[in-house]
Amino acid sequence: MEAEAADGPPGGVEAALSCFSFNQDCTSLAIGTKAGYKLFSLSSVEQLDQVHVSNEIPDVYIVERLFSSSLVVVVSHTKPRQMNVYHFKKGTEICNYNYSSSILSIRLNRQRLLVCLEEAIYIHNIKDMKLLKTILDIPANPTGLCALSINHSNSYVAYPGSLTTGEIVLYDGHSLKPVCTIAAHEGTLAAIAFNASGSKLASASEKGTVIRVFSVPDGRKLYEFRRGMKRYVTISSLVFSMDSQFLCASSNTETVHIFKLEHITNSRPEEPSTWTGYMGKMFMAASNYLPAQVSDMMNQDRAFATGRLHFSGQKNICTLSTIQKLPRLLVASSDGHLYVYNLDPQDGGECVLIKTHSLLSSGTTEDNKENDLRPPLPQSYAATVARPSTSSASTVRGYSEDGGALRGEVIPEHEFATGPVCLDDEEEFPPIILCRGNQKGKTKQS
Repeated sequence: MEAEAADGPPGGVEAALSCFSFNQDCTSLAIGTKAGYKLFSLSSVEQLDQVHVSNEIPDVYIVERLFSSSLVVVVSHTKPRQMNVYHFKKGTEICNYNYSSSILSIRLNRQRLLVCLEEAIYIHNIKDMKLLKTILDIPANPTGLCALSINHSNSYVAYPGSLTTGEIVLYDGHSLKPVCTIAAHEGTLAAIAFNASGSKLASASEKGTVIRVFSVPDGRKLYEFRRGMKRYVTISSLVFSMDSQFLCASSNTETVHIFKLEHITNSRPEEPSTWTGYMGKMFMAASNYLPAQVSDMMNQDRAFATGRLHFSGQKNICTLSTIQKLPRLLVASSDGHLYVYNLDPQDGGECVLIKTHSLLSSGTTEDNKENDLRPPLPQSYAATVARPSTSSASTVRGYSEDGGALRGEVIPEHEFATGPVCLDDEEEFPPIILCRGNQKGKTKQS
């Protein structure tokens, strides 16, 4: 699934990478540099496979790949108003579109392609790249914040509904109709993300202290997580695991937080058998009579697991993926590295850094020699994988079988033959000639 990318111009001139993004199902990583862009496969922990490199377009600040297909969308500082769509394996340009102002972000799934400007969102049909809708009546969105569900059957779109408050507008990209407005936060939005099925939407404000999860399409609040209270942070990415069991958030601090989405059932015994159980029941009952802000704080859950970075203040994005049948936390940083951690889906706790990859090296050899001395897997993690009990086994399988062992493998391109995009034959869609002949004036439609 797609994690929030480092969209827009790079935050600092010293950054090795100008942008980076995981694809929609977290099987691929794309990076942009002053020289061009690169695509990597995330099928192995030990080796980072470079799928493609291009130096034809310099100063790339947006690069997005459609799942594991050959379709890639690129935007460069040399032409910040132009979106370029390529079939990179054939080395051909599918089409390009020009817009009225600089492109701030791109989102895509197998049905739709979104182009977000500061004051407009363009929705294209990805099969032929025709413009279907232009959303013009949006508040100023200087960071290009928007999200698109990867489930092409609904293609929900989310974007800020206010420049001063944390209001989210939910839009149906399939039927091209507005759905609802969610009052998510008091402060301005910093991050939004859908889960893989498009049934949940997570959000964080610029304060970065509270992360909320809402049901889609009704906008009902399902979860509320507290990242911390000591300091405000800038949330740089927010992403669900593919099975929606976990939600991961990274920021400008040295800590990546992973929250577990667990439903609190009402099937508790009517009479608690212990004193602590009785007090817990009384505490929860008392929260119903307290002011809403106090009650919410009582019901907030803290992080299930954390990943520690050796730096802070750098732009980064995170994702949760299954690689070689095990759940991993991945963090890509503007310093030009990809950090791979093990995640214990049973007990949580501190995630263990097991590999550091250089994203700028010419080959696949990592520049961190300490990787060869990495510690063995924690016993609790190995035990989690091996446990025969029904509860723990279902936890691991639930994480892996939604993509499971295949989650770490590249999706065969022939799978697109049955969907709206086919990029594995000579008559691929979008048709190159058709797109090139139907570009002018398209962005003026609404």
